[in-house]
Parts: sequence; C-alpha cells; structure tokens
Amino acid sequence: MRGLTDAEARVIAVLLAARPDRERERLHLIDVPRSTYHAIRRRAYDEGWLRDRYVPHPVAFGRPLVSFLLARPFADRFDELVQLLSEEQSAVVVWRGTQVVLAVLFHRQAPELQRLVGKLEAGHLAAPPSVTTVAADGPAIPVYFDYEGLWCHVAGFDGTLAYPHGLGGGDPGESEAAAPSAPLSPHQWWAASELVLRPFAATDPSRGGHLVGPLGLPFSQRRLLQRGVVVHRTILDPGRLPPYQGRAADQVVLVTGTPKVGARPDVLFATLCRESRVYPFLFATGADRWLFGALGGSTPRPADDQGARRPVLPTMREYLEGIEILQEPASGFVSAVDHRYDRLLPAAKPTDATKR
Repeated sequence: MRGLTDAEARVIAVLLAARPDRERERLHLIDVPRSTYHAIRRRAYDEGWLRDRYVPHPVAFGRPLVSFLLARPFADRFDELVQLLSEEQSAVVVWRGTQVVLAVLFHRQAPELQRLVGKLEAGHLAAPPSVTTVAADGPAIPVYFDYEGLWCHVAGFDGTLAYPHGLGGGDPGESEAAAPSAPLSPHQWWAASELVLRPFAATDPSRGGHLVGPLGLPFSQRRLLQRGVVVHRTILDPGRLPPYQGRAADQVVLVTGTPKVGARPDVLFATLCRESRVYPFLFATGADRWLFGALGGSTPRPADDQGARRPVLPTMREYLEGIEILQEPASGFVSAVDHRYDRLLPAAKPTDATKR
C-alpha cells in the first residue's frame, strides 16, 4: 500500500475539520492548488477514506437519550447479536469487530434500552454489556466520532481547526427568539429530514460522496446547520486510510470505567490531549460509566520532539476504576450500521404540503 502524500494529508485534515469555510479559505489553509485539492477530495471519498453524514441533534429529533453499548459476544452467537442490534431502529451505529461490538443508540426513554439489553441477556448472546447512557441536552458527549485531533497529531500538524466536535449539548436553537425546546415546524422538520437523508438519497447516480457536503444548500437547511439542529460531519475510516510517512492509526482502542468520586471528565479530556497527546475520537461520560475511543498505531512511533508524554493508563487510573481496555485492528471492524441517522425518521415521508 502506498503512503499518503503531504498534500493528501493536508487535504484530509481540513476536510475532517468540517468547517463551513469557503473554498478559497481552505486552499489558503492547506496551501495546495485548487485542482490538486479537488482531485484529492474526490479520491478520498472514492477510496472510502472519508464519508459525510448529517448528524441530527438528538433532542430535536425526539431522542433525548444516547447510549453506547459495548458487548463481547460469545463466539457462537456473534451473528445473532449483530443482527439483533442492527434491527433495532434506534441503533444509528453498529460496529462489528473480531471480539467486540459497539452500538450507538438514540432513544426516547430508558425502558427502550432496558428491553434491548434484556433481549441480549435472555438470548445468552454475550457477556454482560458495558452501557454508557447520557442525556443529550448536556455536555456529556464532548467528542463524537471526530478524528481531526488524532489525524493532525499523526500527520505532525500544529494544532487543529475545529476539534473537538461533540453531540447534543444545549437545546438546538437556544439563541433563537423561540423557546429552546419548541418543536420544529413542519417545514423545519422536512428540511432537517432532507439533510439527514442527503448522503443516502442522491437523485443523480453519478453524484460522488465528495459532493454531499453543505455547499449550495438552500437557506432553510443552512439555517438549521447554523442553529445546530443538524450538523455536517466528515468521518474517517482508519481501516482504509493509507499510512503517512510510515505512520498509521490502525488500531482501535475502546476504554470504559466507573468514574471515581469527584472525577471531572473535562479535566481528564484536557489532560489526555495536552499531556498524553491522545486525541479521542469518541468521549461519552454518563453518571456511572465513562467511555472513550482512541486510535493507536501497530508500529512503534518515532521519538516525540515535543518532549515526554504523560503515560495514559496511570492518568486514567486517577479518574476511573474498574477499567476495561479493548483493542483491535481498525481493519477488523465492519460497520453493520454506518451512521444511519435516517433511521430516526418516521416511516412515512412528509407530504408536499409540509414542504411549503
């Protein structure tokens, strides 16, 4: 496998930031010719290195709870567990590894998740799963499948442009004159639904994945993006990405644990980034369980010219107990459900009347 060029590494970094910059601003940031930028962007999507999604604010879509379920299936029941989770309409992400399954679920009430876990246990499909459940109207998911920090570190770039991107937070539209919790109008719901469907419902078969982004969207949809009702995200597939200068983030590391009394997730996150130089792509902190996901390399890293790094495991021990660490090659993960937020939409499509 050939390695990435310097220009490819820079283009990937600016795309992962998913900022609403104008094209000339992006070109200025990465210092590559326009034609080179467009060719690399198309290649990144055609090769499956990147893909775009529109992620809805869970509260705006009537799903105020988000759960991260981490299970180790029994070897003879692996397929059954993956099928059970994949058929669950609230599951927007289902990753199947060689030893572990990770599912992300947007749901309305806690009993929905309890019923699902009950099915898993009744079917004797896996060891008791680790579940991190958070309220989506708070800051409990500061990083949600955001790979920019990790990639900039691997590529040796100084700083990031937008990392970290989280999920949820304060009610969408809270800066609006209307009440923050006010439901979406029929037209806003239609516009938001069309955004979520955009990566999967292209009318032009020749439309490439690199054209799914927000450029050229109508005002109503751009307004929803500005308000945070839906956010545009560019997601990395580390299992497909070639190495850069001999470095590759080809190992997925998932860590869970119970927070110690007085532990602050914001302090742990800042310590990991600044002192350990670990940039989680996923960080979720429930009341009784925390989860974070990171990427590592299978080959030893060269000497770090930024000085000594704070060891990761001792750092986590200061904040968590009962720590579980699961590590697998990124190439071993298959997305049974790949960020399918369209699953949260009603089965019936809105009528033309609601579009006006």
